[in-house]
Amino acid sequence: MDPSQSMHAYEKLPLFHTGIALGLWLVALHLVMLVKGPEVQRFLRRFPRNDRLGQIILGVGLIWFWLIVAQPGPGLLNSLAMDLGDQFNALKPILKIAVPVSIVLVSLAVKEFLAVRALGLLGLMVAAPLLESAFQKDPTSRLLVPIFAYILIVKSLYWVGMPYLFRDAVTWATASDSRWRLLSLGGLAYGAATLACAFLFWRGY
Repeated sequence: MDPSQSMHAYEKLPLFHTGIALGLWLVALHLVMLVKGPEVQRFLRRFPRNDRLGQIILGVGLIWFWLIVAQPGPGLLNSLAMDLGDQFNALKPILKIAVPVSIVLVSLAVKEFLAVRALGLLGLMVAAPLLESAFQKDPTSRLLVPIFAYILIVKSLYWVGMPYLFRDAVTWATASDSRWRLLSLGGLAYGAATLACAFLFWRGY
């Protein structure tokens, strides 16, 4: 049996393509922050109370989780199914029902900072493939990817558990134009460094 057939889809992610995707996303995001600063700041200030957008993000995150707990098998809907171990695999049929129900109940019941909590959930889902793409790869520069992933995990945990910290962070970041530009340029530089390393060192990984 080909060992690659028993690998999860995340484990097959090439560092090269993941680095390009992450780098492009960071560069694009922070360029928008620089060019459209006032508009982005207004959006971020309103984001925690944007329940409609929160419901959409929550739906995306929970559907992603639903694909993770699906039963292994052929087809697109089973491509992300993950082995959770003997004890937790038995819970998969329950989780497949509980997850869609929770999407509805959480989006209806949770009104306080729903968008931030949903963003935290999505951030936790995104971190896993990023970490797998760089796992046990040779280039030391690959650490740009897991460093970003671990920062994302920590932030996401806080956003889920203490979402008001997102509002406080936005208030701090938008308190002065110079601070906003510095943060935007820092993110832009990190994205550019990730892109450069992907093209220079991560080909073939």
